[in-house]
Amino acid sequence: MTTTDPHQAIDPVRAAAVIKSGVGRRGLLLAAAAMGAGSSLAAASVTPAAAHSRSRGDFYEGVLQPGKGRIRGDHYLPSRTPDVLWGYVPTVHATPVLSMRSGRTVTIDSVSHEGILEDQGRDPVSWLGGHGVRKRDVLTDAIDIAAHYRRTARNFDVDGPHVVTGPIRVEGAKPGDVLKVETLDLRARVPYGVVSSRHGKGALAITAAGTAPAGITIDEVMPPHDTDNRASGIPTEYHNVSVFTAVQGGHGVMRSGRRALRFPLNPFFGMLGVAFSEASGLTDASANSIPPTLGGGNIDIRHLGAGSTFYLPVFADGALFYVGDPHHAMGDGEVALTAMEGSLRGTFRLTVCRKGSGDAPSVAFRYPFAETSDAWIPIGLSDPDGSVGGQGSDLNIAMRRAVVNALDFLEHDKGLSRAVAYAYLSAAANFSVTQVVDRTTGVHGLIRKSDLR
Repeated sequence: MTTTDPHQAIDPVRAAAVIKSGVGRRGLLLAAAAMGAGSSLAAASVTPAAAHSRSRGDFYEGVLQPGKGRIRGDHYLPSRTPDVLWGYVPTVHATPVLSMRSGRTVTIDSVSHEGILEDQGRDPVSWLGGHGVRKRDVLTDAIDIAAHYRRTARNFDVDGPHVVTGPIRVEGAKPGDVLKVETLDLRARVPYGVVSSRHGKGALAITAAGTAPAGITIDEVMPPHDTDNRASGIPTEYHNVSVFTAVQGGHGVMRSGRRALRFPLNPFFGMLGVAFSEASGLTDASANSIPPTLGGGNIDIRHLGAGSTFYLPVFADGALFYVGDPHHAMGDGEVALTAMEGSLRGTFRLTVCRKGSGDAPSVAFRYPFAETSDAWIPIGLSDPDGSVGGQGSDLNIAMRRAVVNALDFLEHDKGLSRAVAYAYLSAAANFSVTQVVDRTTGVHGLIRKSDLR
C-alpha cells in the first residue's frame, strides 16, 4: 500500500482512489477534502474504555454504506468484492489488501453473509425486501458481493458461509509473536439481522446418516427432519429457516405470530483471526471459514465486543489479520447455528507483542486468549489444529484445554501455585460453552480480575 504526503497538491482523481483503497487516516482526510466531505469522514481516536462505556442506544445511527459516515481509525478497509473471500480465510501465503504499522488503528466495514447466501436466493434486495427492508437500506457492498463474487467458485454445501475481509499485514509481526487485537468501537451498518437454522447443522441437527443425534429423537431434530429437502440440490428449496430480526431501541426484535421477543443487543465479531493454514490454494479444506483454529477465526466468543482485547499467536510474516461473521447478538452456545447476524463497522488497534515483553499473556504465544475490563478469558477448542478429515467436536476436550490454559495463566502470569489455582477455578471461575455449531466446538472461562489483588 502507498501513503499520501500531506504536503502534496491534492488531485481529486487520486483522492477518490485513496478513499476506495482505504489506505489511512491522512490519505482519507486528503481525499475527503478534495471531495468536499471532510467533516463527515474525519477520523477520531477511540479508547477501549470510552468505547466500552458507550450505551447500546447509539449502536445503530443510520445505514453505513461503504465509506459513508464517520471513519474512526487511522486506516479504512471496505469489503470490496475482488478482495474478500467468501467461505474461506486467508492462508499464510495470502496477499495482504492493506498494510499498517503496529499500534495503529483500522476501521473495517464487514458484510454479513445472511441475506446473500444461496439458500436465500443470493439476492439481498429481493430477500430482505420480502421482510420490509427498503432497497436504500440494503448495503451496496452486500449487493455487489452477492451478484459479482468470482474469486472462488461457490459451493453452498461445502464452503463456509462467511464473507471474510482482509488480510491486513501488520509491519514487523513474525511467527512466534502475538497479535494484540483491541476492539475499540462497533457500529451496526444496518437496522436488522438474521438468525438462521439449516438442515444438518446446529445443536439439534440430523446426522449425515439421516438419524437423530445421541440424546434426542428424530422428532426433536431441528429444523424438522420431514422438511429436509437437501436431496434436491437446489439451495432455495432446502427448506432452511431464517428468522428476520429488527434492531429497535437498542434491542433485537423477533416476531412470532402476535408476540414479540425483545432481547438486548451485544455486538461483536464472531470471526477475528490471523493466517494459520499453510495451504497454497484459496479453497483448501484447512482454510474453510467454519471451524476456529489456533489462529482464531470463527471463535464466536460473545464477550469480544467493544472494550475487549483478543490475543492471537502469529504464524505468518505480517500476521495477516482478518475479520468476518459480524454479530448483533448471540447467546452462549449459538445453538440454532447462527447468532443474530448483521453487518458491522468495527475499529481495531493492532499491536505486535514479542515473547518476553510482558505485553501479552504467556498462554497467548501458543493459544488464543482474551480479556475484558473485568475478566480474563482462557479458551479451549475441541480440535484447534484445523484438521481436514472432519473436525472433532468433543466438548470435554475443549473444556479440559480451557481449564489447562487457565491454570497456565494463573501459575505463570499471576504467580499462583497450580493446586491453589485449580481450587480457585472450581470455587469461583465460570466456564461456558462458547458454541457447538462450528465443527470444532469451544469452551471459554471467565476469571474475574477483581478476585486477584
